[in-house]
Amino acid sequence: MKYTVIILAAIACLSLLVMAGFADDTQKELPGESLFNEYCLACHPGGSNIFDPEKTLHRRDLETHHIKTPEDIIHIMRNPGPQMTRFDKDSVPDRVAREIAEYILNNFK
Repeated sequence: MKYTVIILAAIACLSLLVMAGFADDTQKELPGESLFNEYCLACHPGGSNIFDPEKTLHRRDLETHHIKTPEDIIHIMRNPGPQMTRFDKDSVPDRVAREIAEYILNNFK
């Protein structure tokens, strides 16, 4: 299991590097996008979930798990399950957590 997680994380990182090479520099970044990319993208590329495919960031899956508001997402960031990194207020201040949560809700339909 440990090696599977490491391999999946490595694949995600490599994917990000490849995607960065094809990025269009003329596109404007959405509010919260750079914060999402910094804190979340490695495990949630494209709104997916590399550890639990049934718990994506897409609205359908969020609502299935009773996640409907920015506060719901922030609660999970602060108190995650066993496979997710915990983002406390020192590592991700409330303002930043809210921007990330709003980005998720507005962009992963």
